Amino acid sequence: MGKNIKKNELHNITGMKAGIALCHGCHKTLAAIGKNGVTAKLCPRCGSSIHFRKPASIARTWALLITAAILVFPANLLPIMRVYSMSVPDDSTIMKGIIYFFKEGSYGIGLIIFTASILIPLFKITGIGLILFSIHFKWKTKVKQRALMFRFIQFVGRWSMLDIFVIALLQAFIDFGILSSIAPAPAATYFTGVVAATMFAATTFDPRLMWDEYQNQGG
Repeated sequence: MGKNIKKNELHNITGMKAGIALCHGCHKTLAAIGKNGVTAKLCPRCGSSIHFRKPASIARTWALLITAAILVFPANLLPIMRVYSMSVPDDSTIMKGIIYFFKEGSYGIGLIIFTASILIPLFKITGIGLILFSIHFKWKTKVKQRALMFRFIQFVGRWSMLDIFVIALLQAFIDFGILSSIAPAPAATYFTGVVAATMFAATTFDPRLMWDEYQNQGG
């Protein structure tokens, strides 16, 4: 019985409890002293500051997430692309472009743009927000599911820039002077801000915080 208890305790122990710190720059493991102190303030290999957890991770993630949530509205309501035909401008929002592709029968393209430009940013904001609330209210249940969701958020983050890439390509290929040309509209800046803010939010967040309370409660 004693051996089983020791095995379970060893299985549930965290690096912080074991006195081991991980460099956030080069991922070198370092021996630590006590609960809050480390053997050195800087990593001997890359020179980065050593911390058990990313400093102010929750506050920074909240700030970036709130910024992204605010920028979502102008990004979707304002025109993201301006098409000039015979010098006459025609503005198009993200949703207007999606509706156009569906009306033309290009359901695949419309679905891809709808997923990458609307669903993914909203999913990232909602998902990270849910994780932050779970840490604040110390939810112990479904920690593994939230960890998998966070990994998925990190994976799909790069695809949110699809609209910006499409506009950049169209602007380069469709440039016939006064006959026809394409230029980015104000929403492109806000949309880029949404993508950047959510990507930085996922980067600044320390996923180990999800497990700290779980381990403290004997999970």
